[in-house]
Amino acid sequence: MPHKSRLLFLTLTALLIFGSLATGCGRSAAGDAEHPFDIAPLADMPAEVQGAPVTVQQAYQFAVANPDILQKLPCYCGCGEMGHTSNYACYVAGSEADGSVKYDPHALGCSICVDITLDAMRLLKQGKSVQDIRAYVDSTYSRYGPSNMP
Repeated sequence: MPHKSRLLFLTLTALLIFGSLATGCGRSAAGDAEHPFDIAPLADMPAEVQGAPVTVQQAYQFAVANPDILQKLPCYCGCGEMGHTSNYACYVAGSEADGSVKYDPHALGCSICVDITLDAMRLLKQGKSVQDIRAYVDSTYSRYGPSNMP
């Protein structure tokens, strides 16, 4: 029994440490080896995003902080019929009257949107250009449906 308690304690401690590293303790991280790009604070996200799987949280955090990148990448989930014009639109619907982000819940339930964003993050870490990432996204995801970009 003490062994199980110790294991539980170590597991919870590791989760707390990893969670604070993954979210940057609520601060934006940029330019380090782990995230050579900005990440928006999870605390600023809607409850639905905060309660989503970590990969979805990270995709929303990246999208909000990097519109200049995701607005240049298409999505292939069929969301063009919803009016989405880039992968960015799967996460952000615009701005509220006060200037705050108006979130789009679409990516909460769409693995293609999230996978494209996670691939973009991975490829940026590898030093790829947005043009290279676009070519990768087109060749990898075009089999799933039409692009929502020309």
